[in-house]
Amino acid sequence: MIDRKNVPPSATARRAIVMGGGLAGMFAAAALRGAADEILVIENDELPDGPLPRKGLPQAGHVHLLWSGGVHAAETLLPGITENWLAAGARRIPIPTGMVGLSAQGWFRRWRKETHFLIACSRDLLDSVVRTRVLAGHGVKVLPRTRVEGLVGDAARVCGVRVRDADGHEHVLEADFVVDASGRGSRAPRFLEELGVAGPEERTLDLGLVYASRLFRAPEGSESFPVVNVQSDPRAARPGQSAAILPIEGDRWLVTAAGTRGGEPTDRSEDFVEFTRGLRHPIVGELIAHLEPLSGVQISRSTRNRRRYFEKVRQWPERFVVVGDAVAGFNPIYGHGMSVAAQGAVALRSMAGDDGITSRGLARRVQRAIAQPVSGAWNLALGQDVFYPGAEGAAPSAADKLLSRYVDHLLRTSCGSFTMTKEFTDVTSLERPATHLLKPRALLAAALGPQHPPLTGPPLTQQERDIVAAHGARRTAK
Repeated sequence: MIDRKNVPPSATARRAIVMGGGLAGMFAAAALRGAADEILVIENDELPDGPLPRKGLPQAGHVHLLWSGGVHAAETLLPGITENWLAAGARRIPIPTGMVGLSAQGWFRRWRKETHFLIACSRDLLDSVVRTRVLAGHGVKVLPRTRVEGLVGDAARVCGVRVRDADGHEHVLEADFVVDASGRGSRAPRFLEELGVAGPEERTLDLGLVYASRLFRAPEGSESFPVVNVQSDPRAARPGQSAAILPIEGDRWLVTAAGTRGGEPTDRSEDFVEFTRGLRHPIVGELIAHLEPLSGVQISRSTRNRRRYFEKVRQWPERFVVVGDAVAGFNPIYGHGMSVAAQGAVALRSMAGDDGITSRGLARRVQRAIAQPVSGAWNLALGQDVFYPGAEGAAPSAADKLLSRYVDHLLRTSCGSFTMTKEFTDVTSLERPATHLLKPRALLAAALGPQHPPLTGPPLTQQERDIVAAHGARRTAK
């Protein structure tokens, strides 16, 4: 039996409900401040107090990158959040100067001038800092160990949610606005159908991708060590295998290896270094071979690309919006999920602030705006992933093949052209849409091609090599 005696919004107060207390949910709650008087965040789990693992986020143990496009969006929502991250132990890493990266078309050069940046830390720390900021503000409250069982309303308008608490009691929470930020496991299509709204078109692409991650103690003196990344080549006619080293808080290196169907890493500690040595270049394996492991190997298989086209639903109900991974979950290798969630929340903030959460047509306008950064990241991911052997869900079209050849040329040019590096990274960091690569400056750089010859090996400095070598010598001598 459903209890409708739950406290409803008052006659004058505006209540918003956010389904999901992860990063996308906290960004959405931040976006609704000022537009709603009370914001209830409904969360299945008990959210941790501090940078600790969360049951509902099993992928947190893998490398997560928050690109500058996402950081700028987060700053719009929570001014000063970058300084909060840095004070908690995160690093701001300049790009391309702070990255040693092997792309499908060669090694990127570490140009002396910074063009972009990323925030490097554990996902637990990144989420914790955002959560602390959001919950410290007025009007935001978390309802933990509470499960959303459905939407309340009809095909024209959502006016609340039906929830089940930790004791199994089911009741209704009325609201003036509802946001689904419940992640890859979102049941929004089913909830909409229960209201009489046809579900969205959906597309998936599954590479059978497996992630394996392990923590290592960082070498002494490596406080400014770059991000190291060896990418796979989607058109090499073999499984894609890659790895990345991310320096994180606590003098640790988080190392994530990945492999598509037929080339997956294992969860055995004794296999981890050898897997990374067997990539297109062994640099990751060489750098970690003599480091002290601080954890076992954590595996994740929830990595398929999936997009739900909510913005195309003809009869979209008022006062309901879907954000974050509930709209689109990307192959994590591109590091775009968190940035897209932040940019979607910025669109929500802008429109809700201008029009008010009860304004007619707001939900549809927001949903369409959210689709713009989603589309950019989605096209970048599928433009590469569709070529891996064994990819399930789509075969490369003629347009995909044409686009991939152009992207390959841009990557090749980026390896030897500072201008092309900046223009291309403008897009991959999500600071600009993909159409930016069709502007005259980018087209000219692409036409001129690389201005420097390709590098023959990873662009580590001698000091960086010495740091790792000295650490290896000390470990061997013990």
